[in-house]
Amino acid sequence: MENQMLAGKVAIITGASYGMGETIAELFAEEGAAVVLTARGHEKLDVVVNKIKAKGYKAIGIVADIGSLEDTKRVFEKTIEEFGDLDILINNAAIGEQTMIDETTDEWMQHIMNINLGGPMRYIRESLKIFLPKNEGVIINISSVNGERPFCGASYTATKGAINTLTKNVAMRLCDTNIRCNAVAPGATVTPAHLDNKEGKQPGGNKMLDYSGHYVYFPGPECEPIDQAYACLYLASKMGKCVKGQVLQVCNGAFL
Repeated sequence: MENQMLAGKVAIITGASYGMGETIAELFAEEGAAVVLTARGHEKLDVVVNKIKAKGYKAIGIVADIGSLEDTKRVFEKTIEEFGDLDILINNAAIGEQTMIDETTDEWMQHIMNINLGGPMRYIRESLKIFLPKNEGVIINISSVNGERPFCGASYTATKGAINTLTKNVAMRLCDTNIRCNAVAPGATVTPAHLDNKEGKQPGGNKMLDYSGHYVYFPGPECEPIDQAYACLYLASKMGKCVKGQVLQVCNGAFL
C-alpha cells in the first residue's frame, strides 16, 4: 500500500514477545515492514508472530538471548537468509530492576550490564556490517526516563544513562552517513514490566522508591505501548530523516 511508511523495509525488534516490543513489531508490520522478532522464550514469541502473519504481514521469530554473542550473530544471519536485507534495528530488550547500590552484587551488576548495555552494543555493531556498505539504516535504542532521572535500581539506571550516551556516540560516528541513530525514552508505560515495578515485584522490590519516590510521578498520566511505538515509527520513517543523536522522551509530561 502506498500509504505504508515502512513499505519494503526489514526491521529487527528485540524483546518483542510482549509489551512495547510486541506493539512496535505489530505497528511496523502494519506499516509495511517485514519484522524479525526476538525473545528468550518461544511460546509468547510464537503467539505474537502468528498473530502478525495471520493479518497477512511478514514476520519471523527467533529465540535468542541478547546477552549472547552467538545468538546475536544468528539473529542477523537468519534475517538476511529470510528477507535478504536489514533496514531498521530496534534495541528494545532489557531487564528492569530496583536493586539499591548497597545490595547490588558483582554478579547482578554484570548480568544487567551485559543485557541492557552489552546487548544493544553488539546488535548495533552487527547492524553496521549491513548498514555501512549501503550507507543507509536506522538504529533506535529504547532507553528510559531513568537515563536522566535515575530512580530505579542502580544497575538499571546506569545502563539507561549509558544507552543515552551510546546513542549520541554512535550518531557522531555516523554523522557523515545516511544512517540514523536515536533513542526513545519511555516514561511510565502500561506494560507487564511496569505493573510489576509498581507492585514491587521486580528484583530489589520497591525499597529504592523510599529514597527516590519524591522524584517520581507515578500518579501522573501513564502512556500506552502504542505511544512508544508511534515515537519509534516517527524516527524509523522519512518523518525522522533529519533527526540524529536524539533521545526522545515519551512520558505524557509526567517526568518533566
